[in-house]
Parts: sequence; C-alpha cells; structure tokens
Amino acid sequence: MMQDFTMGIEEEYLLVDLDSLTLTEAPEALMQACAAELDTQVSPEFLQCQIEIGTKVCADIGAAREDLKRLRACVARQARRFNMAPIAVSCHPFADWKDQHRTEKERYSQLQQAMGGVARRLLICGMHVHVGLQDKALRTDLMPQLSYFLPHLLALSTSSPFWQGDDTGLASYRLTVFDNLPRTGLPPQFGSWAEYERTTGTLIELGIIEDTTKIWWDLRPSHRFPTLETRIMDVSPRLEHALSLAAAVQAITRMLCRLRAQNLRWREYDRFLIAENRWRAQRYGITEGLIDFGEGRIRALPDLVNELIGMLAEDAEALGSMSEIAGLKDILDQGTSATRQRRIHAEAQATGRDPGRAVVEHLIEEFMADL
Repeated sequence: MMQDFTMGIEEEYLLVDLDSLTLTEAPEALMQACAAELDTQVSPEFLQCQIEIGTKVCADIGAAREDLKRLRACVARQARRFNMAPIAVSCHPFADWKDQHRTEKERYSQLQQAMGGVARRLLICGMHVHVGLQDKALRTDLMPQLSYFLPHLLALSTSSPFWQGDDTGLASYRLTVFDNLPRTGLPPQFGSWAEYERTTGTLIELGIIEDTTKIWWDLRPSHRFPTLETRIMDVSPRLEHALSLAAAVQAITRMLCRLRAQNLRWREYDRFLIAENRWRAQRYGITEGLIDFGEGRIRALPDLVNELIGMLAEDAEALGSMSEIAGLKDILDQGTSATRQRRIHAEAQATGRDPGRAVVEHLIEEFMADL
C-alpha cells in the first residue's frame, strides 16, 4: 500500500459553431488564448475540430474537481469569443468525418501515413484517467485484475449512440471506430514488467512504433508518467459524472492494492470473457446488464454498480471520494449520456424540431451546467 494514488484526468472535446451547431475548426487564436491561461494543459488533437485538456497531478478528487472545472470553464469561455462551444461527447450526433481536416502536426501526420483511411475516421473523443503507481511491477500485476472492471466503467460512461445522423443502436459507437486501429482493445496479460518491456520493445526495435504512446489499449502503463492509465471510457458531458468515474478508477486501483497487501487478489478472467462484457457495455450501456462470471449469470448494471460501491467504501473513505463514488448512482438514475441523447432526439422528433440540433443544444447545456 506504499502508493500515493494520485490522479490525473485527460478529456477531448469537440468544437461546434453556435449558429449551425456543426463542427468547426479551432482557429490558432483560440488555441493561443487557451494556452495563455492553461499553458501545456491544453493542446490540439488529431482533428482541427477537437481540443484536448489534461489536469495537473492531483492528490485527491477534490483537487481534480477544481482543476477540471477550471479547464472546462476556460475552454468554454474562450470558445464563446469565437462563436463556438465545446461539447464533451464521444461522437457528434450528425457530423460527417469526411468533412473534417487533420491538425498539421508531425505526430498526426505520421499517424495518418501509418494508418491510412482508418485514421481519417477518428472523429471520436475519450476520457483517460491516470492513477499514480510508483512500482512498475505493480502496474503490470494489476492490469489483468483491473481489466475485469473496464466494461463496467465503459457502460457507465457511454456517450456516442449517433454517427453521421444515424442511431447506431450502440451506446458507444466510439469504440467501433477506435478498434479499427491496431494495438487497441483489452490489454494482454504480462507475467512481469520485464515481459511487458520485452514485448512492446519488439515493436520499438523493429521501428514499427517509436514508443509505447502508439499502444492504445483500454488500460496501459503510461509512457510519460508513473501511472496506470485507464482509456476505455467515453467522455462525459457532465463534470460530476466524469469525476465519479475518475474516482471509481482510483478507488478500484486502491482496492486491488489493498487486497494484494493482504495476500489476496481479484480473480483474473480470460480476455475472451471480459471482451464479451466489453461488447455488452458497448452495445447496451447500462440497460442490459453484464455477465457475473462468479455467479454464472447476467446481472443488471444497477445491481453490479451498487455492489461495487459497497466494495469500494473502505477505499473511497481513505481517498476522500465517498460522495463521488455515491454519484455513480446518479448515472444509473438519470441514464448515461447515450440514454439522455436518445431521449432528447425522440422528444425533438415528436415535436417537429430538428433532432440533431436538439441533441447538440442539450450537450452544450450539460457541459456548462456545473461550471
């Protein structure tokens, strides 16, 4: 338990024009204005209609709330000067990826060259949560255990039901797009940190990738920081929901370390089985349940999440995140963003309004609600 469990949150946003509500490209003046306030905590993303932020290293969820709120507020305030608004959603409800332009940056040029047409479709945004673990061996040891909970986190975060104006039937269409890239999906199991370095080092030595930032698993050891980075989640429109999910990642990590200190561990299930739950979360969000492998049956998400909240109580109390962990119930009560977007879409259709515009207006309101 000699870990600090610090945390950091990265979020990607889409920029929309306030008149048309279509995607719009970030002018250089906007990026400069944001950087003047936020320095390196803000950066361009792969597409010019995207912007990325990252919190500082936060000692606890309270510090994460303060910093993430500051970052969101700055981007929203500066974007409005250019008649734009950010939306924290993993797919725009009606935009066409073919109309978007890539950011001129060497890393993104290399990505485009390496991935071809697959990269062009990356009109998606996500949320990444880092938890500080100084011990390298501990990071690889926890990965197969923490992987069990990745579908639960995905289900609670789903915010991408629409793609190019169509209801895809999925709660997270983002993963459908992202999984076309290589080196994505659930992480492999490694017996040691040395095995992880040896395996990933093979691709580096061959010149296929320059470093492990080009490995995009749902969960990975960070290349830049002494952290374990959870990457499976859709980005959340609501600040408080984002914080509840980040707190859950942190508390699950601490729980697994606590079990390890007691010579216990969470059972490691086959990636094939976890992948089935990953698909169920991607397809249904919180509506159809996940497989409880211990009980051998499908259980409703509310039952699983309430059970998880109980399991994390000791860790949440130690981390000072009891209210944020309890906030997971709010997602169950109000539905994920995917659920809420579909509701807004249906209501707009029933009243003769443009459903796509109604959804974007709703997403702008949700982004601003907690600022």
